Amino acid sequence: MPAAGRVPAASLQDRGSVGPARPDTVLVVDFGAQYAQLIARRVREANVYSEIVPHTITAEEVAARAPAAIVYSGGPRSVHQPGAPLPDPRILDLGIPVLGICYGIQVIAQQLGGVVDRSGRGEYGRTPFASEAPLGEASAGPGLFWKLPSRFDVWMSHFDAVTEVPPGFRVTGSTPGSPVAAMEDPRRRVHAVQFHPEVVHTEGGQAILANFLHEVAGCRPTWTTTSVIDAAVGAVAAQVGGERVICGLSGGVDSAVAAALVHEAVGDQLTCVFVDTGLLRAGEAEQVEATFRGRFGVDLVQVDAAERFLGALDDIADPERKRKIIGETFIRVFEEAAAGLGDARFLVQGTLYPDVIESGTGEAARIKSHHNVGGLPEDMDFELVEPLRALFKDEVRAVGEQLGLPEEIVWRQPFPGPGLAVRIVGTVTPERVRILRAADAIVTEEIRAAGLYRELWQSFAVLPVVRTVGVQGDERTYAYPVVIRAVTSDDAMTADWARLPYELVERLSSRIVGEVPGVNRVVLDVTSKPPGTIEWE
Repeated sequence: MPAAGRVPAASLQDRGSVGPARPDTVLVVDFGAQYAQLIARRVREANVYSEIVPHTITAEEVAARAPAAIVYSGGPRSVHQPGAPLPDPRILDLGIPVLGICYGIQVIAQQLGGVVDRSGRGEYGRTPFASEAPLGEASAGPGLFWKLPSRFDVWMSHFDAVTEVPPGFRVTGSTPGSPVAAMEDPRRRVHAVQFHPEVVHTEGGQAILANFLHEVAGCRPTWTTTSVIDAAVGAVAAQVGGERVICGLSGGVDSAVAAALVHEAVGDQLTCVFVDTGLLRAGEAEQVEATFRGRFGVDLVQVDAAERFLGALDDIADPERKRKIIGETFIRVFEEAAAGLGDARFLVQGTLYPDVIESGTGEAARIKSHHNVGGLPEDMDFELVEPLRALFKDEVRAVGEQLGLPEEIVWRQPFPGPGLAVRIVGTVTPERVRILRAADAIVTEEIRAAGLYRELWQSFAVLPVVRTVGVQGDERTYAYPVVIRAVTSDDAMTADWARLPYELVERLSSRIVGEVPGVNRVVLDVTSKPPGTIEWE
């Protein structure tokens, strides 16, 4: 069974029909909300494709993309603040169904002639909501709250509120602090809510989004595993033609699924290149060999580049420099491998949508440069093939299952492309890699033994480059601490620290200190994302 809060693979499975090559698309307009990515995920859970776009997108650009619907996200600002992010008001005149969420309802009200004011007190957290309107006018069909009870709890996070709806709108719901907690103009197919339907704390939140997508906007639920595979295979075949392709295969789920998709598209034109960077988890190289060469008969080239990567990282402590150095070194190794394979022009990468978002695109501020996005060198000989670039992690897992990849690959926890280098907080040395690899292997072994591996998004060890005083064998020690990091998450955009059983934490501490030379202390990271990130670097 999937962990609580996760999307089961079956939610992406084909439901009897294969969608068109170009699925209906929903544009999620990002006003800087922490939940913009979550909205996009929830839309896809309703089997409708979504993309995040910046609030600076123009009406002409929206019209050119011909979306089936638009969602205005929440945001941290007030519409009354100077410089507040505001969309092109002409978007609301395009006749495209629009759903405004939180800040989005305030933007819609302000731009269409309503009134947004301070309500006197904010609303934060779980709040009782009452629907104040029937399903909608008969001519317009069902509304947002179709088949939902008249009263349920919603999740609020706002101070400003709509106090007067624009002409043509009517109030469809209220809370104690927001007389206009929901409003609609069914003739224009513009709906808006002050609360957050995308979060699990809102009762029936997914049903509200599905009502908007399917009933109001008429979006077709064709975003399925089968449609994703068909579209990706077709796009790769068209891009590559009859030329040679290499895939940077790490053994993780992303590169494995990318390799399987490309192999579906081009067959023997694909050669997978596995680079041993010296920064891998224990047993990783052996598993890649057994799975891809032994089980699937993939044309696999192994390159031992451990000394090269460690040499390039010598005396480098800054995490951004680490990622960029590793990204460039990967490319150079792949270029050399390609030269020995008839100068392959195409390089397959397992880049995901969160990688693109976190590396900084449009409204998404750069959190960290992923080695396969922001860490790539400008001067490289490859044209990239990225069949997973539009997908979130759970969607990738569902595709992997449909393609027949083994469970141990599909459900392997995410591992950063730069490997252990970004789990060593400071400069990287062979000794520190050895220490961290051994500690990390114990964490994985114990988490699996406790039956928690599939329930956790990630669980791993971190090595800060500091030393602490300890006592072992009645003698003073001066050695490294190891940090245990374990989190739960839906898609890595947000995460909560995992409440591991005390008995498990005790075993981890005892084994790591007792079995890994150079470690005399174990600590537990209890920080969520935000404010932290899942990885330390």
